[in-house]
Amino acid sequence: MTEIPEEFPWLSEHEALDEIYCVSFVRDLSPEEVLRRFGVDESTMEEVTFDELDERSAESMMDDTAGYVGAVRVGDWTLVIEPGGWKLAADPETMARVSRGTEVVSVCCHNHASDSFAYTVDGQPVVWFDPMLPDARSGNDPDRFVKEMREVGLDPDHDIDGDDSHIDSPIGRSFALASRITALPFSPEMLELRFLGAEPLGD
Repeated sequence: MTEIPEEFPWLSEHEALDEIYCVSFVRDLSPEEVLRRFGVDESTMEEVTFDELDERSAESMMDDTAGYVGAVRVGDWTLVIEPGGWKLAADPETMARVSRGTEVVSVCCHNHASDSFAYTVDGQPVVWFDPMLPDARSGNDPDRFVKEMREVGLDPDHDIDGDDSHIDSPIGRSFALASRITALPFSPEMLELRFLGAEPLGD
């Protein structure tokens, strides 16, 4: 098994990034536009720290989404964090809206369901898979990142019935894959930035 890149073990030690969360990177859209496309109450938009973002999401958690969502510009991308949520990786309508005319890379951790890695372009799912089952990919170009997947230890030909079937640190490896696509390593320093936060609209 390829060793997990050394910049990602911090994830398992960060209390706020716990059982359920989604981290996404959206190219060439402002934080304001990303939140509008995500579907938020624009009257609640305000600048917050990551700790405030996490606390407010926990206080107003919904059944199928984070109670509060944050976005911040990092280079050519907007980083989006859903504490307790998973819409940008798992909800087709949200993915389609946010990725219209651009691309989105999402990593979702969900300890009570399945983790997921998603790459969406202009409303279309290109690559989607559970990091524990990287051979079972879907999307309209599921083999686009097989080289990069091998480099980070997400074997695209993984045999779950093999002798060495367990993939350790699947979320860390997923972030390593996201980093190869975006050229942005997800780091603790990103959580020290000031986010534009807002409450998602109810269904």
